Amino acid sequence: MAAAHGRMSDSADGTGDVKDTEDADRHSGASGPPAFRSAVEALRGCRLRPQVEVEPTPAPQRLAPYAYALEAVVVDGEQELADGRLVLLHDPAGHEAWRGTFRLVTLVRAELEPEMAADPLLPEVCWSWLTGALQSRGLGYGEPSGTITRAGSHYFGGLAERPAASQIEIRASWTPREGLGGVPDTAAHLAAWCDLLAQVAGLPPAGPGDASVVTLPQRRGPQSR
Repeated sequence: MAAAHGRMSDSADGTGDVKDTEDADRHSGASGPPAFRSAVEALRGCRLRPQVEVEPTPAPQRLAPYAYALEAVVVDGEQELADGRLVLLHDPAGHEAWRGTFRLVTLVRAELEPEMAADPLLPEVCWSWLTGALQSRGLGYGEPSGTITRAGSHYFGGLAERPAASQIEIRASWTPREGLGGVPDTAAHLAAWCDLLAQVAGLPPAGPGDASVVTLPQRRGPQSR
């Protein structure tokens, strides 16, 4: 799986240092408070559209006392269209910046056509994809924050035959609303995140979309199988 390898800063929405030698079970969902274990179990049991391949990955150990991470790649046949990582953080004592005890942190990346990357509205549109994905599933959340970054590569010399390449990167975090027992609906948040991945990848929506979300033309033509 071609996962998103960008580093999630330990200082972003962090809760202080956790020793590197701490038991890895605290970041695998195998142990922890009942609310954290329930939230992780819901992530593991979530059913997703077949084009999005998801699997566990080592979680950052310095962002919160408990963490669990997933990586995903969006595929169309043999082609990988986008990739990302989603991290669930939990601090039973709560965190002032989160205004809750749970936090979701994500990194999403995809290649773009150069003309699409040049669209001045691209950052606003990509952010609307994230908020729209959450809203379309009726999910409550708070304290959203993030950055949208676009980068371009041009090749010269021995690499001059390569076409110019552009990439979009979404880094974001939000606090999921907690339900019964203080547990957020992490399965629904994962499904919304996969909706975001699919939209960034240029796949058609799996179901009725949110009319308030602005869309851009698909990059590679129809992507349905």
